[in-house]
Amino acid sequence: MKHKIKHIINRYRYFFILFIAGLALLVYDFELGANSFRLTGLNMLDMISILPPTFILLGLLDVWVDKALMIKLTGEGSGLKGAVIAFLLGSLAAGPLYAAFPIAAVMLKKQSKFSNVIIFIGAWSTTKVPMLMFETASMGVKFTLLRFFLNLPVIILIAVITEKMLSKREKTEIYGKAEKL
Repeated sequence: MKHKIKHIINRYRYFFILFIAGLALLVYDFELGANSFRLTGLNMLDMISILPPTFILLGLLDVWVDKALMIKLTGEGSGLKGAVIAFLLGSLAAGPLYAAFPIAAVMLKKQSKFSNVIIFIGAWSTTKVPMLMFETASMGVKFTLLRFFLNLPVIILIAVITEKMLSKREKTEIYGKAEKL
């Protein structure tokens, strides 16, 4: 029992540290501390409204998309086609960035090429269609297109460099962790 409590405290240590810091802020400046807890609650409600549908879609993706198909489309031998599919999956997605990581884990579990998973995350974070539409309305077409076309090579460069920097052992470890999810 003692080991289990220690494990829980260790696993959620950052939560406990931030909670204690929030309590200290509440004592120091009640209005600021109360506002901090209110915003934290609103963020948690936002996450609760997004994560269940994300996990349902993940379950469907895991069951409906065959591993062999995922390897063919985005796996090691997929080449440019795999990168384009990963980019489109990320760009056509909806939702906050934290929803991309469980999907990336399923892609790893289904043996997508590591650089394609990074491209997917990069596209999700910088080139989502809803974000581009908002940006066009706010900043103009010229700015949006310039930023979009500057991001493309950077996303690819980050993916290639990240994959090359990781050793075979490190990649095997990452794929192994995804397999356990």
